[in-house]
Amino acid sequence: MDNDLTVSGHALIGESLEMRPVTIVVKSGIITHIEDDLHAGDNWIIPAFFNAHTHLGDTVAMDAPANGDLVELVTPPDGLKHRLLAAASRDDLVSGMRSSVLGMVQGGTAGCADFREGGIDGARALYEAASSLLPGLVVFGRDGGEQVAEGLGISSARDVPDLERQVKEARDGGKFIAFHAGERDPDDVDAALAFRPDLIVHGTYATRRQLMQCADEEIPIAICPRSNWALGVAGSRSEPPVHEMIDLGCRILLGTDNVMFVQPDMFAEMAFTHYVYRMPPALLIRAAISGSQLMDSSFFIRKGVPANFFVMDPGQSNMRFSLDNLATIVKRGSSAGIIKKFFISDS
Repeated sequence: MDNDLTVSGHALIGESLEMRPVTIVVKSGIITHIEDDLHAGDNWIIPAFFNAHTHLGDTVAMDAPANGDLVELVTPPDGLKHRLLAAASRDDLVSGMRSSVLGMVQGGTAGCADFREGGIDGARALYEAASSLLPGLVVFGRDGGEQVAEGLGISSARDVPDLERQVKEARDGGKFIAFHAGERDPDDVDAALAFRPDLIVHGTYATRRQLMQCADEEIPIAICPRSNWALGVAGSRSEPPVHEMIDLGCRILLGTDNVMFVQPDMFAEMAFTHYVYRMPPALLIRAAISGSQLMDSSFFIRKGVPANFFVMDPGQSNMRFSLDNLATIVKRGSSAGIIKKFFISDS
């Protein structure tokens, strides 16, 4: 793709996501001008999504016949998904991950934060699978994979016997730290927060006190509603306590979790979360983008950052009749409406 371009339309600008008619000028991949333009046309220009929690390796276990609870299905080292991953060839793992990445890109996602099993080779397999496709890939490695990845991904503080050593070594190496916490109960959240992680994943059963600590210490929480429901760990609108998170000022990110159970589709995740939890559209779109702030520059549209956005044509569907564009993007958006993508790496 040409890294110099000009595109016009109604764009969601900055973190406020104010929709304005503009012309955006990109030079050498960087947004250099955002100019108000009353004649910009009707297309919608939307910041690229960042899927804040994935397990792309699970593609090879997609929709495997499965019964059991969270421990039996996904908890290391003997959960069903781990047995299926161990039985898969490296070629199948790479092919599966690449196919999921391609689907994410088609749906407007330019980055993700992935928990990658398999040690060093597992992390390298994901980099190989996502090569040239995702400008915003952040890998949280395990079993030594953190040595070649951006971060260390902990399944749960209760699952790792030498947790302090692993976190110290990762911190000493300048790595990010992320924990699954509060997925099935609040009992592992305090142990995770004690390490001042860069990311908490789930928080489905986090207490008000724990959420206040996340807000005070500016620790973002990646919620994964569809996965929680698919795995039977959520059964009400208070799991996770989304509105309490909002009221306390937590920074909420949106992720899709295991490809084994849930397609890594951010439009679908936003729609589900809106309908089940009544999360406001602007906050949902922001949550679908904000994970990109794990990187040096985020995907929000502003001057001076790499261009990572996509263009939708509402005129191709009934979306052109929308009276609330943000609500329509959340409730009715899909890859079918995307006519152009501009994804630029800042590396």
